[in-house]
Amino acid sequence: MITGAHAIIFANDPEKVRAFFSDVLELPSVDAGGGWQIFALPPAELAAHPSDDPHHEMYLMCDHIHTTVDQLKAKGVEFTRPVTDAGWGLLTALELPGGGELALYEPKHRRPST
Repeated sequence: MITGAHAIIFANDPEKVRAFFSDVLELPSVDAGGGWQIFALPPAELAAHPSDDPHHEMYLMCDHIHTTVDQLKAKGVEFTRPVTDAGWGLLTALELPGGGELALYEPKHRRPST
């Protein structure tokens, strides 16, 4: 029934964010028409957590957070938070050119397969 997920990042300068996804993260993309890029993401997972303030969050995942942080820093990426242990995984966040930040984490849990 569900064949995938589509995430949207709203930014002050979406062209800078698109360039970041393409040039720094090296995500493949397709032209959805008129030069509008839609980027491929690696496999995803979805969780539901309790909250008195319902909202959504998006995290990029990696297998080795310190290695990934070092690789991204070598490409000029700035991080907005140090790597911390959140219990369920190691967590940091990177600054998105064009506005905002994007969380990055190394999960401690087993990954579900699709």
